[in-house]
Amino acid sequence: MMNRLITAFAALCVASPVLSGPADDVVELEVLSGWRTSDGTHMAGIQITLAPGWKTYWRVPGDGGIPPRFAWDGSENLESVAFHWPVPEVHHINSLRSIGYEGVVVIPVEVSLDDASSPARMTGQVQIGVCEEICVPVTLPFDATLAPDGRRNPAIVASLIDRPKTAQEAGVTAVSCEISPIDDGLQVTASITMPAIFGNEDVVIEAGDQQVWVSEPDTWRDGETLFAQSDMIHVEGGGFALNRSEMRITVLAGGQSVDIQGCAAG
Repeated sequence: MMNRLITAFAALCVASPVLSGPADDVVELEVLSGWRTSDGTHMAGIQITLAPGWKTYWRVPGDGGIPPRFAWDGSENLESVAFHWPVPEVHHINSLRSIGYEGVVVIPVEVSLDDASSPARMTGQVQIGVCEEICVPVTLPFDATLAPDGRRNPAIVASLIDRPKTAQEAGVTAVSCEISPIDDGLQVTASITMPAIFGNEDVVIEAGDQQVWVSEPDTWRDGETLFAQSDMIHVEGGGFALNRSEMRITVLAGGQSVDIQGCAAG
């Protein structure tokens, strides 16, 4: 288990922005400016286009992957952002799991504004990992104006439709987590009562804290209950507090996913 942690941390620590986009004909980024919603937010999109055979990562990349990291320096009239990640693909290669996208992916970005009646400027950069036979980190800048009179974009709408099911939509009736200490952190065993999804079920557990590494779970089923067991280790080592309400569990299978927020005491 510690070897897996070292491998994952090493991939992140040695990664430095070696390409900037368009990156050697491998990847391009375009901001789809989008529209104002009825709630007063602005729905934009980050469109990433990859060369044939290349892939990039979901918000949780899998062991050894590079998670996307956004910076918003220079943005104006932008209070906060929320990502609406479309359902990713899961790949198992050389005993490592990777989770991400290939071809063209549009990530809807919902922007909360300081002034909903005025234009906003969304500018900054994103560092992502792109992989073919090898993986490299890529830094892509972006700069776009989000006008109040923008129109709905079909590509953004399609990605919003390609969303995870909620726990209620997927028929989840109970979720609990049993937490026990291990030498270098915590072990979490999640029990999820839900109908099986067609295909092999992959589970992703997030601690709700980017400073906490979570191992790829061991998963198994017992009738209507799906179990997933992961180790959690803080980057600074030693004990740490785990907020159950901030935990997030995703079940992926057969081109579908289920997004479960929070985990009750087991």
